[in-house]
Order: sequence, then structure tokens, then C-alpha cells
Amino acid sequence: MTDFHITGGTPLKGAVRLGGAKNASFKLMIAAACGTGESRLLNMSKIGDVEVTYKTLEAIGVKVSRPGDNTVYITGDGLNTHIIPQFTGEKTRAATLFAGLLLNKKGQAIIPLPGGCALGDRPIERHLDGFRAMGAKVDLTEVGIEMSASQGLRGATYRFPKKSHTGTEALIIAAVLANGTTIIENAALEPEVDDLITFFNKMGANVTREGDSIKIVGVKKLRGATHYVMSDRNEAVSYACMAIATKGDIILEGANLNHIQAFLQKLDEIGGKYESSDYGMRFWYEKPLVATDITTAPEPGFMTDWQPLWTTMMTQAKGVSHVVEAVTQHRLAFTDQLREMGAKIEYYDPTPDNPTDFYEFNYPEKVSYPHAARIYGPTTFRGHTMTVPDLRGGATLVMAAIMAEGDSIIKNVELIDRGYEKFDERLSQLSANITRKSSA
Repeated sequence: MTDFHITGGTPLKGAVRLGGAKNASFKLMIAAACGTGESRLLNMSKIGDVEVTYKTLEAIGVKVSRPGDNTVYITGDGLNTHIIPQFTGEKTRAATLFAGLLLNKKGQAIIPLPGGCALGDRPIERHLDGFRAMGAKVDLTEVGIEMSASQGLRGATYRFPKKSHTGTEALIIAAVLANGTTIIENAALEPEVDDLITFFNKMGANVTREGDSIKIVGVKKLRGATHYVMSDRNEAVSYACMAIATKGDIILEGANLNHIQAFLQKLDEIGGKYESSDYGMRFWYEKPLVATDITTAPEPGFMTDWQPLWTTMMTQAKGVSHVVEAVTQHRLAFTDQLREMGAKIEYYDPTPDNPTDFYEFNYPEKVSYPHAARIYGPTTFRGHTMTVPDLRGGATLVMAAIMAEGDSIIKNVELIDRGYEKFDERLSQLSANITRKSSA
């Protein structure tokens, strides 16, 4: 186990280069394994989800190598099993993304149930219904998800009942080598999905998008290709919130303002400052922040991944801010620890007129969690010992510790390592007083 030890009170200042997007990198690795010949992926972050995918591909016979610091080469020809290791399900939500690869190349797949962060129920039945529409037989068993398509997957039209980022990508991966044409309706609009489409088309796939409809004409074979992974917009928003909340001034090399428009619109409302140039983006604090409201939504809305960082930043804004989490079922857990540091945050029920339509997760819920919070600011944080609840919540607790007066210890930081490369080292470069230490 590893802890972060942080002494707060220092504004973040300096520059950092963004890594490749977590929500694109490991999916592109699976896509590369669909091809014949070598693919080269550049700007790959050294993060937990990439490492788990790397080890999974090795375990199923795919040749993978790292000829450079942020480069991964993948040759899919050696695939020798249809069983995904159990550790993949325990460590990441990527498990169902392997289904299309295995069904197309082996005619069957055994997939462990996806794990990752403890953020409530993840509706993977939307993925599985898509595979069924493409002719796969799907059974949930004691070993996980058993799937078969002895005659191969076939093209189909499938409409997601609610937008699903990972579900859309899972069906794209399945459809590129399927027989016939697949239409995905109400498909996710995230730029990471488009990055996957771009890479597949370089490999010889036939994938086109018109709004939230994606058309995939299956091909017989994919070739290797070279691709530069898009920068991580979640990492960009994380550092931006930290800089503004600590009254700092930072440059993010590689940041793309087109990928964070919903965030920038809200930043304008509260008085945070930014500018964009060919190097990336600059974010800085100029004047006291003003309270505002957000409701998370799928792209092009305000991302659920940004909500924890935004919520914490709003503790420094004057007035009462409201945050409604409509995408992820259990993503306000971190606020309990913020309250222990001195934040004034109250849960409440947003009472939407039609919760089944309003929420992106399945409703009614098996377990009820709070989905909205009032944040009163500005407040002063005190150093505290905290435990990381999930990836973004963990980054948020680090942010709060940097904002706080005194010393803090953050435990279970391995969850942060899933999505942030050298997080402590980069924050140190930005003047944060943070060290990584092994714990008993």
C-alpha cells in the first residue's frame, strides 16, 4: 500500500505536459489486437488501466512491447485463448471491451465481471444486449460472462436506451470485423470514441459517424497502424481546478479547449481564467470565485468525471453552489471526507419530474445514494488523514489536501494511479509539497 503525504497551503504554479487519455489509451490497445500485423500507439500514459490491459493482452497471447517511455507496440496475430483472466475484471471496467475481439477471432469469450472504482451499479446489460443483437449468445455464470458466436457476429441495428461511453466502444470493437453492417443509435459522443474510430479507420475499418448514429461496415481483415493518442481532458480539468482553487497559475501543454467546452462555459460563470494557444492552455486565479450550479450529463454536457474536482473547487466560491450527479450513481462519497476537513456540504434530493429519464444510471436503484449536494463557500480546509474512494474522488482528496492548512495523509493511492501518471511528481513540479511513501 502507498500513501501521499501532503503539506497544504501552496498555490500551484508552473507547467505540465498532459499524458494520453486514460479513457482512450487502453481501449486503443484492445483495438490494435483486432488487427493483423504490428500497431504502434504513441503518447500512452503509464497508468494502472494501461498496465492491466498490457498484462491481459500478454496473457491471451497478443504480442505487446514498450520500445519507448510512452509507446506501446501490439501485434494481434498470436491470440491463443478465449478466456480473459480474472485479474482483469478485478482491476478495470475494460473487461467487456475484450468480448468483440474474442468473439470475432475465437467465436467465444469468457469475460470476468468488470470491476474498477466503487461508483455504484454499472449497467453492463446495455453492452450485453448489443452483443445479443449481433447474434451472440450471452450467459451470466459463476465464472463471469460466457459468450459465443459460432457463426461469427453479424451486423445489426442497436439503440442504446441511454448513452453509454464504454458500451458504444464495446460494440464498435465487435462490429468492425462482423459480417454486414452495424448501426449504433444513441451512441456516445465523447471525443475518446472518435479517437477509437479514427484509429480503426487507419487499420482499414469502415466506420462513420453522423451525430449520435455510428455506422460500421464489417471488413474481413484489419492491418496494423500508427496512432498518437489524444491528450487526457480529465487530467486537464483536474489540474485546472487545482490551480484555480489554490489561487495558482499553470500551463497545460497539449490541452485542447474543444474537448472541455462544457467545463470552460462553467469556468466563465464562476470567474476562473484561461487562455488557449498552440502550446495548449493556461489556467489561473484572478479574482474571488462566484457560486454556480451544475448537473452532470453525457457529452456534450458536464462530465461526471469532472464533478468531484468541481465540487471541491466550489468550496472556495462565495455563495451556495448546487451539484446534481445525474450520470454516475455513487459519485458523491468523497464529500464525507471533505466535511471532515471543514467543508460545509449538504446532501439533498433533486426530485426530478421523471427520474427514470433524468438519470443515466438504472432507476429505481437497488441501493439508494445521494445524487445532489449544496456547497457553501468559501471555507477553509484543515489537514486530515483520508482514504481514496475511487479514481476521481482520490484526485479530489489530493486537491483538498493541497488547499488545506497543515498536513494530510492520503491512503489507497493505487486507485489514483489507475488514471494519473506520476501524479505526485507532476504536482511537485507545480510547487505542491507532496511525497509518496510506502505504508505498512
